[in-house]
Amino acid sequence: MKNYTNILVERTDCILYYAVPCSSNEHGTGWIGGNAPDFFDEQANLIHQTNQSYYFYLSIIHPFQSESMISIFIPEDYEVYLDNNIYPSCSIKVLEHPISKESVKDLFTNPGLIKHVISDGEITDDKKSKESPFLIKLGGNPRLIQEEDYYFTKLKEESLSFFFQVDEEGYPETLLHPEDNYPFGFGSLYIFANIGLTEIQHPVAGFWQFS
Repeated sequence: MKNYTNILVERTDCILYYAVPCSSNEHGTGWIGGNAPDFFDEQANLIHQTNQSYYFYLSIIHPFQSESMISIFIPEDYEVYLDNNIYPSCSIKVLEHPISKESVKDLFTNPGLIKHVISDGEITDDKKSKESPFLIKLGGNPRLIQEEDYYFTKLKEESLSFFFQVDEEGYPETLLHPEDNYPFGFGSLYIFANIGLTEIQHPVAGFWQFS
């Protein structure tokens, strides 16, 4: 539990992840783009809403709960999540679920993203993590684009703490189709959770930002 304490309690360390082409690392710790995990093959009603369909964004194996994954889905309509970008009204879906392989079905596949594997995490000093791009930073302190307090108001009221962020500065050039835009406007998505001394519960999308 030493790593857990350093990463999520004292926050002196963090874990960094990177996106790499599938041909160079087939067995990473998750993937971005491509098809959703097959856990969701029969769960369309859990993801899609009456008036809004969703795209799969990424899945990552939970670093402290080895039987679980965390998957993220974003609305197909950019205006929907642009207008609803701060907890508790953030329309990004974050779901913890049993580890699952990638589905062969393209029920949620985002046509703008080319599947990349997420590398195994690298533990690093939190301060040093500010010096280079990454796809995902887990633990430590968030690297914010905007630092206004209102992003955190409801999160603090419900004792939700920073869990990880997905930063589009860390996209490799091969991740996006040339004619498509960055899903978060070359920004960053911030995930929060109830983080105790020994466990993490209820991950949610806290907010997303772009410059």
